[in-house]
Amino acid sequence: MLDGVESRLFTTRDFALESGVVVPELTVAYETYGSLAPDGRNAVLAVHGYTSSHHAAGRYKKGGAPKGLRDDAAGWWDKLIGPGKAIDTDRLFVVSSNMLGSAHGTTGPASRNPKTGKPYGPDFPRHTVADTVRAQKALLDHLGVRHLVAVAGPSYGGYQGFQWAVSYPGFMHGIVAAVSSPKHLRPPEATQLLIGELAQDANWNGGWYYDNGGVLPTLLKVRVNVLKSYGVADQLAARYPDAAQREQAIADLARPWAEGFDANALVVLRRALEGFDTTPHFDRIKAKVLFVISRTDQLFPPSIAPGVMQALEAAGVDARYFLLDSDLGHLASGQDGDKWAPVLARFMSELMAMEGLAGASH
Repeated sequence: MLDGVESRLFTTRDFALESGVVVPELTVAYETYGSLAPDGRNAVLAVHGYTSSHHAAGRYKKGGAPKGLRDDAAGWWDKLIGPGKAIDTDRLFVVSSNMLGSAHGTTGPASRNPKTGKPYGPDFPRHTVADTVRAQKALLDHLGVRHLVAVAGPSYGGYQGFQWAVSYPGFMHGIVAAVSSPKHLRPPEATQLLIGELAQDANWNGGWYYDNGGVLPTLLKVRVNVLKSYGVADQLAARYPDAAQREQAIADLARPWAEGFDANALVVLRRALEGFDTTPHFDRIKAKVLFVISRTDQLFPPSIAPGVMQALEAAGVDARYFLLDSDLGHLASGQDGDKWAPVLARFMSELMAMEGLAGASH
């Protein structure tokens, strides 16, 4: 177990987005586990899901959790990242980076706009997954990372992994994309549908809700719906056979997130996925790929796997697929981490051998 984990901040200036907009001051929240080798080549970048954070493993020191996170909460891949685990921090230096536009310390809509002195709000500049990846690259450069053993993460993290593979093809030996896809699967109108849902809150005010009480009730509803799409209702059915009790349990799970996240961050992160598709650039990929899908995932169902694997194979990519036999839906990669840890450990050992590192302990 990694205890006493710290959330840190890295700041760079005049960060140019793909759109041409320059962000005067860009801060990235991150955590690290393990030690960086003198040559800077034993690193792994952990990348998180849509509504998650950079807290990938371990637990915070008392009072050390950033806003919206709990000291006692284990990271989202705690079963997979740590001493002697599949991503072995006795041998590897893991950097877990918060996404650009998120709500857990990285510059986003709730951050102060230097031009106005107020939150960016809905004026936060449009960005892309490639922009997020370039922000992560700046962080890695700052930390002295010269080469990655792997980029690994679930869901939106898998998007980032594929983007890394096409943006910086020579910078990593492999990527691990779990419960994810190399392209966005939601319809183009998904962002507007989300805005419409948030706008039902009386305090929405076109996204300028920071000074008038926020939109907690609506965020709570959004989170409950998200958890249901992840399969949480089915998971709680045995423990709460009464439907009303089950609904209350889901609401209790949703509340801590709703109290700590920012509604505008949901919008900008969703917007960043519009048009996201790395498949036309598979011929750039040099990294080995481990693609993992959960049998019960409704967001990234197993039916997408054959097409993804065929496209990777056609591009000459060294890729392998694992179907995670789990009843935990979209949450399976973390909560059922033990079920695929041996597969991940073997893959990581292969990548580490490419770097001349000692193999994983599995």
